[in-house]
Amino acid sequence: MTEPQSDTAADAAADDEAPYAATPSSAKPFSATMVRVYLSESDHELKPLLKCLHDELRVCGATVTRGVAGFGASGVVHGTGLVDLSSDLPLVLEFFDRPERARAAIERIKDFVEPGHVVSWGVEVEGNHRRRRRS
Repeated sequence: MTEPQSDTAADAAADDEAPYAATPSSAKPFSATMVRVYLSESDHELKPLLKCLHDELRVCGATVTRGVAGFGASGVVHGTGLVDLSSDLPLVLEFFDRPERARAAIERIKDFVEPGHVVSWGVEVEGNHRRRRRS
C-alpha cells in the first residue's frame, strides 16, 4: 500500500509526466514563464516554429497575433492600409509553461529567430488550468 503524495510530491510527479496531463493541484495558481517572440510575415519561420513548440516541445499553449504596424532595429515601419493587402506585417508569438520547460524551449527556438527577438518574464497562471492529454 502506498502513502498519499503531498501537494509538493504530486506537483513534482506531474512535472515528470507528459506536459498536457491534468495535475491534481491545478486549481491553485502556479508559477510559469511567459515568452514573447517577435517575427514578421516575411520571416517564414512561423510554421516551423509552431511545429517545434507544439510537436517537439509540447508547451502549454501558444498564440500568434498579427500586428497592424510595427518597427524594429532598422527603424522601417511595417504597416498596412486599406489599399495595401499584402504587407510585411509584424507577428507576435506568445507561449507559456513552467519556468524550466520555458527555458528549455527558449534555448531550442534560438535557431528560428534573430538575436534579441525573444523576451520572457515570470507570471502566475490563475484559475482552474487543466492541461489536455496528448497521445
